[in-house]
Amino acid sequence: MLPGRGRSLSLWGVRTTWTTVGDGEFFCPGCGGDRNYARRTGRQRRTVLGVPLAARGTVGPVVHCASCEGEFGPEALDHPTTVRLSAMLRDAVHTVALAVLAAGGTSSRTVTATAAATVRSAGFEDCTEDQLTHLVEALSAESGRYLPEEAASGIDCPYSATLAIELHEALEPLAPHLAPAGRESLLLQGARIALADGPYNPAEREVLATAGAALHLCAADTARLLAAARTPS
Repeated sequence: MLPGRGRSLSLWGVRTTWTTVGDGEFFCPGCGGDRNYARRTGRQRRTVLGVPLAARGTVGPVVHCASCEGEFGPEALDHPTTVRLSAMLRDAVHTVALAVLAAGGTSSRTVTATAAATVRSAGFEDCTEDQLTHLVEALSAESGRYLPEEAASGIDCPYSATLAIELHEALEPLAPHLAPAGRESLLLQGARIALADGPYNPAEREVLATAGAALHLCAADTARLLAAARTPS
């Protein structure tokens, strides 16, 4: 190396000035938990002897963790916080339970009791059978879903598009954040509600197939899980 060459190169540098454009709470991939973040953009300038000179453009945006001070791409905000994930899972179980009840009817106390217990275990601690029954009746009246007496008799009723939309809205955003075992467990909970009063009727099978698709389970896996749910553990 020529004398003084390394020293002259060290005189040059780049300085980044950061500006916070948003903040909030996110699941930090560095910390592995819910943390506060600042969303920042930066402007870079070339420096000589520490003095900023010509602008070099912008950088970012980046997500800066207030705890570990790690910086991540904006996609880090796509992962829900643990609090949000718990709420999404709770809502998903509630939606699946209502969908199965709408398909199979609420005349069986065994079914409504199983559904209420499942929803309470998911986090709705005050859920009762009467609440679920009233919700199913209200939803059926609003959108013309399955009539309980038709579903209970095994008639293959036309599938409600509204019900399918609700299942997809509740389950699809959640699915990428659950391990395969978690997605399968959610479907199995719905299957056990349907089986509480006997074999699946056609409407219940259709609801559970829709739930499986929304959970990103292939048709073969959904069929396997519905069969497994019939087998006493």
